[in-house]
Amino acid sequence: MAKPRLSMRKIKEVLRLSYQLSLSARQIALSANVSRSTVKDYLVRAERAGIDWPTAESLTEQQIDERLFPSKPFEACAPKALPDFDYIYQELKAHKKFNLTLDLLWREYKEQNPQGYQYSQFCERYRRWRKKLDYCMRQDHRGGEKLFVDYGEGLNLVAPKSGEPISTQLFVAVWGASNYTYAEATLTQQLPDWIGSHVRAFSYFGCQPKIVVPDCLKGAVTRACLYEPELNPTYAEMAEHYSICVLPARPAHPKDKAKVETGVLIAKRWILSALRHRIFYSLTEINSAIRELLERLNTRALRKLKKSRRELFDLFDHPKAQPLPEKSYEYAEWRVATVNIDYHIEVKRHYYSVPFRLIREKLDVRVSAHTIEAFLKGERVAAHVRSFISSGHSTLKEHMPPSHQKYLEWTPSRIVTWGKKIGPSTAELLQKIIESRTHPEQAYRSCLGILRLEKHYPKERVEKGARRALRFGALSFKSLRKILSSGLDRLEQDDNSSQSSLPAHENIRGSHYYH
Repeated sequence: MAKPRLSMRKIKEVLRLSYQLSLSARQIALSANVSRSTVKDYLVRAERAGIDWPTAESLTEQQIDERLFPSKPFEACAPKALPDFDYIYQELKAHKKFNLTLDLLWREYKEQNPQGYQYSQFCERYRRWRKKLDYCMRQDHRGGEKLFVDYGEGLNLVAPKSGEPISTQLFVAVWGASNYTYAEATLTQQLPDWIGSHVRAFSYFGCQPKIVVPDCLKGAVTRACLYEPELNPTYAEMAEHYSICVLPARPAHPKDKAKVETGVLIAKRWILSALRHRIFYSLTEINSAIRELLERLNTRALRKLKKSRRELFDLFDHPKAQPLPEKSYEYAEWRVATVNIDYHIEVKRHYYSVPFRLIREKLDVRVSAHTIEAFLKGERVAAHVRSFISSGHSTLKEHMPPSHQKYLEWTPSRIVTWGKKIGPSTAELLQKIIESRTHPEQAYRSCLGILRLEKHYPKERVEKGARRALRFGALSFKSLRKILSSGLDRLEQDDNSSQSSLPAHENIRGSHYYH
């Protein structure tokens, strides 16, 4: 294997020591820390190329390199076909799941180019080409501008009853300019934990950034896209509440959030590693321990800067960050619900009314801990206090059609009160009819029909007919109407008088028994 070349700086130093100071090869080798054979080799090459020190000083490094190491003349044979490196790169990337290797691609290359490069040169040239793709842009972070957030694997909790381990996630947020860090443990990476960690991080910092840079996890991004990622509606609402901008990192580009990638590693090294032997039974316990070590991490002086993360935060980020709003963000989920024909929408197994004109419309529903809000094209059309009664209904009168609103005014007590205006027997009959039904609403039409009999018969007759209907257990509108139409209500007084003249005995049935 050929020896690696010296740096051009050392080559020029060898020429300077030889031509300008007239030192021997041994002296030059000691001064430049290279072997005498190497010194002699470069001096011979310089002599052949006609290069002395004044000339070398005026030439560029590229020109010196071309003169000292001229390329070999082309041989008479045909040049070897260069592999299509871009094709090789795309194939390896596209067929990663099939475990495609360079060896197979080289064999395909040799089948098309028998006089082509051998396997070692094929791989060497491809790797040399591939390194040129690994470029990155150095990011300059302005004070108070960006906060980088991400998750890492956390410690395990122990279930108090079963003793089984419960895995946790480590949420980490790092400021761009100062590296000031926040960390906490959560049970999941789902939306409630994701939003809650942001709110607590802002509270810990006492200020908020202008830009938040998250990863493309589902809690932040609904649809990942290189150019136009679609934010989760709840995450977007939180960003609007805090007046911040969310710039998700590109998919499969961890360098876009290198600050927090490093922050996760540091948090694991300085916090989780120190807690590895402790046993925790709740998130409260583990977060209390994390908070103590987090303070130690942020107040520890950095080796190169000789200042702590907190000092850098107070110097760069905090003065230029945005102040927090008066009220913290209240977590709320967004859903889409279709209005049923009964002008209600279902949310968490409870039914909430909306204006009846919106039947079969699709509404955006905001679900918070205390309220349920429905929106149509961004305009709020209904709001309810949240109820946790399964299969229950929350209905506002103004959402109902006019005919349903009138029906809603009928209540059992109100109907019985209307019956008392006719007489106590009528009220009792209405009460018994309502009680005989599984649902009171099922008796409303029958009761309404009885109340309307007053328009066709005097109150006295309706009251006597109700009394007779109660005696015979005829609990329906049709029975009372038949009693009145056939005049049986007039027999009620006669039956009472004849019944009073008979002696009281349990075997005497009375005339009413035979009607």
